[in-house]
Order: sequence, then structure tokens, then C-alpha cells
Amino acid sequence: MPEDKKPVAKKPTEDNKEEKATKKIDPSSPKASKDKEEKIDRTFPAVQAGTLVRVHQEITEFNPKGEEKKRVQVFEGTVLGRKHGKGINATVTVRKESSGISVEKIFPLHSPTVKKIEVVKRFKVRRAKINYIRTKHKKLREIKD
Repeated sequence: MPEDKKPVAKKPTEDNKEEKATKKIDPSSPKASKDKEEKIDRTFPAVQAGTLVRVHQEITEFNPKGEEKKRVQVFEGTVLGRKHGKGINATVTVRKESSGISVEKIFPLHSPTVKKIEVVKRFKVRRAKINYIRTKHKKLREIKD
């Protein structure tokens, strides 16, 4: 009969909680700060809402034999907004329209897959986030030079 019994998960106790807490990486450790510095060192042009950009992203593909192939994919579109400021988690939402279908991608700025961001053109907008571009109204979707 003991063979049929399933292992029962331990109930969280004070000892278990302390063990889990000690396993976390201390953000003030030299290793953690070094990683942050390396990623924040990357500089990109001032990317704001209403900017037409080209984002070069490295894509890794595997063929049926299991061989790895890397290529650079270029995504050109208008920046709708930026999140998380200039920190390590900063992201940019880029939208483009191809053959009548709108495509949006969110790019983490400090991701190792994002190789380069080129500014093609800057449009005049008066908002930090131009989410109204998503609407169906043609008049709202126009951005002035």
C-alpha cells in the first residue's frame, strides 16, 4: 500500500521561507551590478512617440537537421510610445502597416537581440503616447511632418 501514495508537498514553514529568501541573488552583489552596467551602456538615438524607426533584430532559426542559423530582420514603423523610461526594462512599441494589415511589436531596448535602431524621420506629435493611431478614423491616423 505505501507504494500507491503520492508524495505530499511540504507546507511552507518559517524555515522553508528563509531558505527560499537566501537563494535570491542580491542586487547589490558585484555580479548583478556588472550585468546591469553592461546592458545600460548601450546607447540608442532619442526614440520618442511619432518617430519613424528601423529596428534591426537578430533572429535565430533552426533547420530540421538542428543547425543554427542567425539572420537580421528589419522592422520599420512608427513609435507609438515608450515604457519604463531609460531603465534596463525600457521598451518601445513600434507599429507598421503592410498590405492593409497593421502589425505592432514591442522591443526591449536593452535586449541582446536588438542590434541597432535607426531614426528615419521625426514627426511632430503633442503626446507621449500616440495610441489614437490604432483607431479606424483616417483623420486621426495622419501624422503631420
